[in-house]
Amino acid sequence: MKKLILVGLTMGLTMSLTACTSTEKTAEAEVAVKAPDSVDLGGLSNEEATTKLLEALLNKSYLASRAGPNGVAVNFDNSQFILQPSINPDGIDRIMMNRFYAIHPKYVGSKEMLLMIGTLNQKLNFAKFVIRDQGAVIQVQGAATFVDTITMEELRRFILWIDEGLRQVGESLPEGAEDVIKPIPVMQNIQSI
Repeated sequence: MKKLILVGLTMGLTMSLTACTSTEKTAEAEVAVKAPDSVDLGGLSNEEATTKLLEALLNKSYLASRAGPNGVAVNFDNSQFILQPSINPDGIDRIMMNRFYAIHPKYVGSKEMLLMIGTLNQKLNFAKFVIRDQGAVIQVQGAATFVDTITMEELRRFILWIDEGLRQVGESLPEGAEDVIKPIPVMQNIQSI
C-alpha cells in the first residue's frame, strides 16, 4: 500500500512539474511574439531609424511600407502619411509626418490658394501647411518630438491628432473643395481589410 501511495505521489509530482514547465514555455512564447510597446531610435542614422520604425509599425499590424531611404508610408484610418525620423544625437529627436494634396490645375499658383494656406498657418497649430512643386501640391507637416525612445501609443496618438485636424479642416472648407484639393496616395495597391 505504501508503494502504491509513493508511486501515486511521484506520478502526481512529475505531472505537476511537467505542467509548470509547459506553462513557463507558453508564457515565454507569448512574450517573444508580443510587439514592442516602444521603439528606441537613439544613436541611429536617419536611414537606420527608418528601418527600425517600419519594423515596429509592422509588428503593431499597421499597413506600412518603405518610402525612400528615410521615409515610411503608413495607411491610417483610410488616410496615407509619410513618417520620417529625424535623429539628432545631441538633442531632441523628431518624427516628421507628412500628407500631400494635389491642387486642381485651374488653381495652381492662384492667390486664393496662397491666402488659404496663409490663413491655415495663422489659425492652426497642429501642422504646418506649405505649397510645393510650383503651386501644384500642398504639403501638411507635423512633428512628434522625443528623446531616443517613442512609445507606439504616443506615435498612434500623434497620427490620430494630425488625421483628426485634417478631417476638421476638410469639413470647414467650402462645398466643392474636394474637387480642388485631393489627397495624393503615397502607397500603391492598398486594399481595405
